[in-house]
Amino acid sequence: MSEQDDIKKFVREKYAEVVEGKVNCCSPEGSSCCGGVDKNIIDLSHGYDRTEVEALPEGSSLGLGCGNPLSLIEIRPGWRVLDLGSGAGVDVFLAAKKVENAGSVVGLDMTDAMLEKARHNAIVGGFENVTFEKGEIEAMPFPDNSFDLVISNCVINLVPDKRQAYREIRRVLKPGGRFAIADMATRGEMPSDIRKSAEAWAGCVAGAVDLDSYLTLLTEAGFANVEVKYVKEYDFAKTNEYALLSVGLVGVKT
Repeated sequence: MSEQDDIKKFVREKYAEVVEGKVNCCSPEGSSCCGGVDKNIIDLSHGYDRTEVEALPEGSSLGLGCGNPLSLIEIRPGWRVLDLGSGAGVDVFLAAKKVENAGSVVGLDMTDAMLEKARHNAIVGGFENVTFEKGEIEAMPFPDNSFDLVISNCVINLVPDKRQAYREIRRVLKPGGRFAIADMATRGEMPSDIRKSAEAWAGCVAGAVDLDSYLTLLTEAGFANVEVKYVKEYDFAKTNEYALLSVGLVGVKT
């Protein structure tokens, strides 16, 4: 098994533990952007509307995000939207309300427990314009030019091969399609002990890349009008030489 496979296996196991209630976040407190923080506080501090989230089926929001990708772009009725790493379905359900009955939203996740939870939530909530599919971001099970919008919340940082992930995002987008991503990035050189830690990978930290490199990869993948909507530094992982960032990014397929 390759190092990339090992990382995916560890991440899959950790997120299964989250949905099963064995742990309250993706990594222990102190090594994660979300460890030990109440999910309602996370929802509010990262751009979600408490009323909208509380109207969803119970358990749709597991407090794993690092931002609200839906706040980065105006979603139009009739759009077909893809959510990468859809978890228990919070962003899928919120997007489904915005695209209305004429549109549809697909959630993609590689963790069986998450998919089972999300599908249950969709039934409870009566969402008829959503589906959840199993797959990996580097090799999505969708045809070319399938979606008007791709969103993701604190998931791309978990992907070992980010260059391939960006290529796949571009492939499944329609011409002129857009992405809106909330993710983790860094500024400065990440300490090597963190970069090598599997726990930190699952905790949305070790897989983060430098923000400038992130923007370069997006441009090289064929996206235009790439824009940084916000940057937030985390105090728990900040030194004079290094900072962990929560960022919001948008762009268009050329």
